[in-house]
Amino acid sequence: MADFVLQRTAPLPVDETWRRLTRWPRHAGTVPLTRIVMVTAPPTRVGTRFVARTGLGTLGFDDPMEVTVWRPPADAEPGLVRLVKRGRVVVGWAELEVRPGPGGRTRVLWREELRVRGLPALFDPLLAAAARAVFGREVDSLLGAD
Repeated sequence: MADFVLQRTAPLPVDETWRRLTRWPRHAGTVPLTRIVMVTAPPTRVGTRFVARTGLGTLGFDDPMEVTVWRPPADAEPGLVRLVKRGRVVVGWAELEVRPGPGGRTRVLWREELRVRGLPALFDPLLAAAARAVFGREVDSLLGAD
């Protein structure tokens, strides 16, 4: 398994940061050659499912995910969402946490455990570095746009 952690401090309130990070279809606009198909109707809750389809034409793969923890930020409590990846190619989980930071800013923590079936464990460090770069750009883009 490739494990990685991303940390960011957003110049946004906690609620707005949460909203931007959990609008699943918007993630497609930040990852090249990816689109998001919602399987369940809004609003997001435990059991919400969606598929990230990455590829061009018939060359690609589906990354189906399900929300298993949905705890929006409330009062001074941090928000936490956990996604479980249930694909034939990509498996693992991701957690996104938002919490109040200094000066009205928000701290973002993205933790992920990722495995690509058929990819030997020897490539886990490379996979983690690539995922950290891709998802880091994704978070930066989501937090910088409305």
